[in-house]
Amino acid sequence: MSDERRMGLGALTDVVGPERVVGIPVGEVTALAYDSRLVTPGTLFFAVPGVHVDGHGYAGSAVEDGAIGLVVERELPGLDVPQLVVDRARRALADVADAWYGRPSERLTVVGVTGTDGKSTVTALAAELLRRGGRRPGQLGTVSIGIGDAVMPNEDRTTTPESPELQALLARMVEAGNDSVVMEATSHGLALERTRNCRFDVGVVTTVSSEHLEFHGTLDAYRAAKARLVQEAPISILNADDDAFAYFRDRAGGGVISYGIDAVADLQAVDLAADAGGTRFRLDSPRWRGDVRVALPGRFNVSNALAVLAVGEALGLDLDHAARALDETSGVPGRMERIDAGQPFAVIVDYAHTADSLRKVLEILRPITAGRLIAVFGSAGERDPTKRGPMGSVAAELADLVIVTDEDPRLEDPTVINQEIAVGARASGAVEGETLWVIEDRREAIGHAIGLAQEGDVILLAGKGHEASMFYGTEKRPWDDRVAARDALRASGWTRP
Repeated sequence: MSDERRMGLGALTDVVGPERVVGIPVGEVTALAYDSRLVTPGTLFFAVPGVHVDGHGYAGSAVEDGAIGLVVERELPGLDVPQLVVDRARRALADVADAWYGRPSERLTVVGVTGTDGKSTVTALAAELLRRGGRRPGQLGTVSIGIGDAVMPNEDRTTTPESPELQALLARMVEAGNDSVVMEATSHGLALERTRNCRFDVGVVTTVSSEHLEFHGTLDAYRAAKARLVQEAPISILNADDDAFAYFRDRAGGGVISYGIDAVADLQAVDLAADAGGTRFRLDSPRWRGDVRVALPGRFNVSNALAVLAVGEALGLDLDHAARALDETSGVPGRMERIDAGQPFAVIVDYAHTADSLRKVLEILRPITAGRLIAVFGSAGERDPTKRGPMGSVAAELADLVIVTDEDPRLEDPTVINQEIAVGARASGAVEGETLWVIEDRREAIGHAIGLAQEGDVILLAGKGHEASMFYGTEKRPWDDRVAARDALRASGWTRP
């Protein structure tokens, strides 16, 4: 990763603290890289073991392209540059990236948000809350990146980037005048130490259910990765209604602020009442009691709102002002987003991509569906396969019509993925050709749903949300559920903007 920064290799060796050094670490480092294709003369190359490739196999080509030194987990013979031998190259990468960019998190109040569902909503709303409370927050998440006063879509499809990119973003926020940052901290980012040296001041946990077992292996390992956030942060904000609450409370390294609806909590929502544009509730908290309205539908968005208010509590914001700010804050792109072209049925786009989040969204939509509830969704390839059957089962249980389709199959066979979902749907009563269709092409699947829809129906397009691409193999193809829905509606004669 190249820019105008320069540091001595000897100084960076002190930062790394290697187990041993092969050669003499002298010279000026002009760039950092963990991808050999990005090496230029003067680069310090990190041989990071990955899922599909091992950076050690590319160290030779990095040297040929001008790498001034290597950070490796084992000595590599025959390479005529200094080698810093470390236990974990990723950890060394995070430490060097932090030093390279001037330890930016030391100049920011850092709020980290983790959980299976709700991260993006909490991150966006918390950033808005800080902004309205007189702070200048940066923002980093699945949906958006905010630097200075500008907020732009995150088009990278990586929620928590590798440590050099992450530290570069934090440094840009400092340079742009941000005094704080609200950032999503994924289980991958925490486990792979991408977030090392982010120096979290507050750690928020939303809900934790089964997800990403293809990477973590077990639910315990998944929870343990997320627990790194609360172990580090001096203040942890935890969901008392979540089954994992006790697990995270026991691992919190500092003070705990709890929030909940059913369970007794520090910040508790009572007297919930849904209206056309969201949900009202009364907040009971240590510093403030009063009425709150969140302009997002559903019980789980009340929970998200409580997490956001708890961030205000942790940072000493005026909660009366914070409650008013929540009422005035709009939704998050791709989260329960309505697509309206004048049609007599509803089309809703949402990011729900686990059985738990799909259930929550369908349970919100069911009471407001006058006709039939139609669910269109899939499950991503090279991600937790154990959720596929349960997603099909949930959809068949709560929706009237189920259409299973592609969702980032990556290097897996999409037919296999979709049939695994369909097995769960059939087990819960869905009938092929009557209430269940498997249509791999997502554009065709959306068109089929709109062709089936009648007045009063509700179509849920789940799983992609705000995303603007879809992966087939290693190819990243342009894709947007919202655009596809508008195209299909237009093709059916519905054209009102």
